[in-house]
Amino acid sequence: MNTCGNCTLCSSADKVLENFIANSNVETSHHRVEGQKAKCNFGKQGVCCKLCANGPCRITPKSPRGICGANADTIVARNFLRAVAAGAGCYLHVVETTALNLKKTGESKGIIKGEKTLNHLSQVFGIKEEDLHKKAISVADMVLKDLYKPRYEKMDLVEKLAYKPRYELWQKLNILPGGAKAEVFDAVVKTSTNLNSDPVDMLVNCLNLGISTGLYGLTLTNLLNDVMLGEPVIRPAKVGFKVVDTDYINIMITGHQHSMIAHLQDYLLEDSVIAKAKAVGAKGFKLVGCTCVGQDLQLRGEHYKEVFSGHAGNNFTSEALISTGGIDMIVSEFNCTLPGIEPIADEFEVKMLCIDDVAKKANADYVNYSFEEREAITDRIINEAIDSYTNRRKDVKINIPMNHGFDDVITGVSEGSLKEFLGGTWKPLVDLIAAGKIKGVAGIVGCSNLTAKGHDVFTVELAKELIKRDILILSAGCSSGGLENVGLMSPSAAELAGDSLKEVCKSLGIPPVLNFGPCLAIGRLEIVASELAEFLNIDIPQLPLVLSAPQWLEEQALADGCFGLALGLPLHLAIPPFIEGSEIVTKTLTEDLEGLTGGKLILEDDVTEAANRLEKIILDRRKGLNL
Repeated sequence: MNTCGNCTLCSSADKVLENFIANSNVETSHHRVEGQKAKCNFGKQGVCCKLCANGPCRITPKSPRGICGANADTIVARNFLRAVAAGAGCYLHVVETTALNLKKTGESKGIIKGEKTLNHLSQVFGIKEEDLHKKAISVADMVLKDLYKPRYEKMDLVEKLAYKPRYELWQKLNILPGGAKAEVFDAVVKTSTNLNSDPVDMLVNCLNLGISTGLYGLTLTNLLNDVMLGEPVIRPAKVGFKVVDTDYINIMITGHQHSMIAHLQDYLLEDSVIAKAKAVGAKGFKLVGCTCVGQDLQLRGEHYKEVFSGHAGNNFTSEALISTGGIDMIVSEFNCTLPGIEPIADEFEVKMLCIDDVAKKANADYVNYSFEEREAITDRIINEAIDSYTNRRKDVKINIPMNHGFDDVITGVSEGSLKEFLGGTWKPLVDLIAAGKIKGVAGIVGCSNLTAKGHDVFTVELAKELIKRDILILSAGCSSGGLENVGLMSPSAAELAGDSLKEVCKSLGIPPVLNFGPCLAIGRLEIVASELAEFLNIDIPQLPLVLSAPQWLEEQALADGCFGLALGLPLHLAIPPFIEGSEIVTKTLTEDLEGLTGGKLILEDDVTEAANRLEKIILDRRKGLNL
């Protein structure tokens, strides 16, 4: 913690950001951590139940059952499944929106920027159509059909998307999901009052939800977006608050649904729109990335160089970003749009507009996004951004720390662009691992939070510890925003790696931490894992590959994690997911599950010990492969 005047401030791995917040008069999440320091132990253990009017009931040694008779195992498993279901629902909302936008792009004969990805999906799905637009409609229809199936009908695309050995195991374990939205619905029913009381059954249900989350909410959302918005291209980019150029009207985007701003990002480059900006004294418009949609914009930034100014930071940088005064409008369409930005937007006279009611903010205007009305919605955003710019710039003091961030972050990394960089085959990476130049691979993924040692602190310290041990890191999610803003995704970070990994990075001109972009790109890491396993003719749990979501934050992260466990990957968390009040739930996830899927949960709040445990798994798997 850092003391600033009369307040105590949450520490951050990003010291420039921490210093900026400490010297600001604006209250942020970093200030509120201290006031919420005292945690309810019943909540932390997961043994509080408030499902009915007899509660809330809290389990203790003296009161081992709730009034209804539910014990700690039932209550913890029920709370966990309900959280996973909510997280799965969030991601399924995103893929549903994305598939609908792809379908309407096809129907309106819109621009297909990722023809290669569309052809790949068509081949995987068995679509014979030659016309690109009809092909896009067919792909979208197949995704939507699966999402809308009842629970008792298995989704068709799981077998087409999943790595075959994993699919066969899931089939054997009877965890193949039915219609994804119906699965979420029934999981909520299952966790209601006086229904399911079998903790193991509920944990198995979590794996089922993890599969539909991973293959649809993550993997397919990425690929459908690639079709509409363009495929990632590896390139250097600028990150941090320095991306904000006050000569432009700056629109900050928050959320996860890139396809909802597709028309806006293209239209802002029209001569007539730029002329409107110039008429009020600006050079034009810029989109400023923040939260995961900013990572998505950055991932595909090669296609939007003229309108996308860069990615400023993750969820817990958003409040400070607005307080610089350089943002003129906020457009939000999903989480991680913090409620804490609302009073800051009011103070700095920043207009807020929400285009999806699931992300409606209390002080924001709402316009219902629809593909058919996209032109009118874009016009409204542009006009309100101009009004906001005109009204606020004469009153608001702008203070942007231009030393925040880096100019040479390597971005645009995906399963496709990385493979292409390696010459169109995974053999060079496999050879480096086999030779011991790269000991193994760690995916550091997921959110940022303020309680695992501070803002991005555990994430950054763990990354430094692992690269020092010659373990290459692939990152996706808000973790990427934290890692890039402290320089670990710039080529110069090779100096922090072990001798062997440093040599590899310098010879290739890459950093030891590769940026796959938003949390949705966890699905891209699954593709990499599957293709590496297929290349080696082994199953995924045999790979020298581990996962860590050290600073997980939201229910979506729990659904992500269940996908990783279903894939057979060891998953590290620095903060337990509110399960330790149940011996059965904790033991199932940390021990027993390994005998079923190969995956297991690793709970470790010490950075060095976490690195030790992850490295040991990698070394054991190398030994299993005779490396």
